[in-house]
Amino acid sequence: MKISNETKVGALTAIAITLLILGFNFLKGKTLFKTGNFLYAKYTDTKGIMVSNPVFINGYQVGSVSEIEDADKNLSSIVVGIKLKDNYNIAVNSVATIKENPLGSASMVITLGNGNAYLKSGDTLQTAATAGLLGDVMNKLGPVTDRVKTTLHSLDSVLKNINSIFDPNTKNNMQQVIANINRTTASLAVSSASIQAMLNEQSGAITASMNNVASFTKNLSDNNQKVTNTLANLEKTTDNFSKADINGSIERLKATIDNFNSILSKVSSKDGTLGLLMNDKTLYTNLTNTVRSANILLDDLRTHPKRYVNISVFGKKEKGGALTAPLPIDTTQK
Repeated sequence: MKISNETKVGALTAIAITLLILGFNFLKGKTLFKTGNFLYAKYTDTKGIMVSNPVFINGYQVGSVSEIEDADKNLSSIVVGIKLKDNYNIAVNSVATIKENPLGSASMVITLGNGNAYLKSGDTLQTAATAGLLGDVMNKLGPVTDRVKTTLHSLDSVLKNINSIFDPNTKNNMQQVIANINRTTASLAVSSASIQAMLNEQSGAITASMNNVASFTKNLSDNNQKVTNTLANLEKTTDNFSKADINGSIERLKATIDNFNSILSKVSSKDGTLGLLMNDKTLYTNLTNTVRSANILLDDLRTHPKRYVNISVFGKKEKGGALTAPLPIDTTQK
């Protein structure tokens, strides 16, 4: 059977129109064969959301708006269908909101919940209304406006109090206070000039002191080698002193002191000869008697020398009595 050209053209035209419709719906996000993961959300105001607008979770596009339908004839509830790219784990307490964009198309944002149960394909998301860009600005400006109003009210009260304070008497008093302040500042200027003069007088002494300090430091710098040698000698001395057997010397000194104490104890006792000499009174008495007898003998020898030495052939021997006591000091000196 031969097909005419008109039939072929008509068939191709129908196929082209069908493909055009399918492609247009595909570009709009619609599919004739509904496959994949779908979620739904109900709103009273879609804020201009359209099919194929993106859907974000944490800033990542997880899908797009697939369809928008009214749930009833009164348009009190509008159902927005969302087609997900993959089977994501979205908690059942997640919330879907519509975010307006004045410079572009609106979008949907899903805020993930913290539940352990997850939504399945065909489930409905919880929704929440957003204030929009202008609403956010007004919400942020609201507290500021309230604080501005409170500040203006306080400022008005302060101005009223100031107006009530500055009566004519108060103004006169203020003028007197300002005059007194002027006189005080003039006195302060004179005092500062006097203080500056005193500082100028003291600057010479300060300069001389600084010069002395500089001279002292210069002398230290000039005698640096001598100071170094002195410190080196001091270090050697301390080193020698640290190496000296101080403990041994102290021990020997202690032994010497012990020996000396032993000698003194022996001298003090009556056991030794020296102790007897120092402690025995009989020896003192005998020595005293011996010295007295020697003095008597010497005095007798001086007084009667012929009794002991006689060199005369024809002389007469002296027969006077012998002395029994020493002569007085004056007699022996004649």
